[in-house]
Amino acid sequence: MQNITILGSTGSIGVSTLDVLARHPERYSVYALTAHSRVEQLAEQCLKFMPKVAVVGSAAAAQQLSRLLHAEAPHIEVLYGAAALCQVASADACDAVMAAIVGAAGLESTLAAAKAGKKVLLANKEALVMSGQLFIDAIKHSGAVLLPIDSEHNAIFQCLPHNYQRQPSALGVEKILLTASGGPFLTRAVDTLDTVTPAEAVAHPKWVMGRKISVDSATMMNKGLEVIEAHWLFGASASQIEVLIHPQSVIHSMVSYVDGSVLAQLGNPDMRTPIAHALAYPERIASGVGPLDLAMIGQLQFGKPDLQRFPCLKLAYDALEAGGSAATILNAANEVAVQAFLDEKIGFRMIDQLIARTMDSLPLCAVTDIEMLLEQDRLARETVESLIS
Repeated sequence: MQNITILGSTGSIGVSTLDVLARHPERYSVYALTAHSRVEQLAEQCLKFMPKVAVVGSAAAAQQLSRLLHAEAPHIEVLYGAAALCQVASADACDAVMAAIVGAAGLESTLAAAKAGKKVLLANKEALVMSGQLFIDAIKHSGAVLLPIDSEHNAIFQCLPHNYQRQPSALGVEKILLTASGGPFLTRAVDTLDTVTPAEAVAHPKWVMGRKISVDSATMMNKGLEVIEAHWLFGASASQIEVLIHPQSVIHSMVSYVDGSVLAQLGNPDMRTPIAHALAYPERIASGVGPLDLAMIGQLQFGKPDLQRFPCLKLAYDALEAGGSAATILNAANEVAVQAFLDEKIGFRMIDQLIARTMDSLPLCAVTDIEMLLEQDRLARETVESLIS
């Protein structure tokens, strides 16, 4: 029996994770569930899965949750705040942590799980994008197991040799091919993107995701962050990571080998597949996802990304090449710009412009500890906010 902590249980990944866990009560129990402000949804999850601990974002939210749980589940300990997130991510009673808090907000708790030697199921790509070598070093020093949940990185993980040790050339890996759906604006005229609305941007044609990630998919910053994540997960250089547009989202990614072989992982576009794979690894369990019917799909299409349409993708490659604090600045600037777009303070095409101006205006430095990382994150956010105002 594995005890699971889910960081961000009310988001799309958290909900999908609970769906998989519910199918295998003989294998998994829930140690802790966390949410920032969706208290009523978290209460419903707590009453169904009966965790030992529940964590929310504020004292007021904790009081509300305690009231909702008092009658049926008074034994559930209710905590709040960032320190509590780190506590449940590193607790001795916890075996595995689903790191599904979106954005920089999930960094410290995800890093706490890595330092504590947990089985880390990484759905929060921003944590690895921001902390890079710090995160990888924490995994190595603690002996933690790191398993990617992003469908693309999980696919790559499945296509790599079982003894892969972040050294592509040593085992004949030539290139990593990250597939991308292209989002909702793949064929829309570029000169009309200035008028894109938040509602249009979050209407992804294939995946059901949160608002921030959906906008990132529309700009292809999501894929840019995945390029940086792939670098840290698999030890590949920027030149060894290629993005390929694949609108059907059936091939989730591929690995190209020096002998000409290309291995691909296919499946219906449902996050329960990579979640189930990581939960049970190296075994396999049922995920609830239906079988893939290639005959019904008929054909698969591929193409190269247009960097004029998707300038955020180039910005991510630039940040990876620059190194140091560049990826931290990129991620922070993107989070602020995307939220400003969702709040209708800026237009869609201002997102990449704000990120580029922020990256140009801040000097890069080596990131040697968490304090320096958080300071670079703060400076980038202040810079974007000043540009917006």
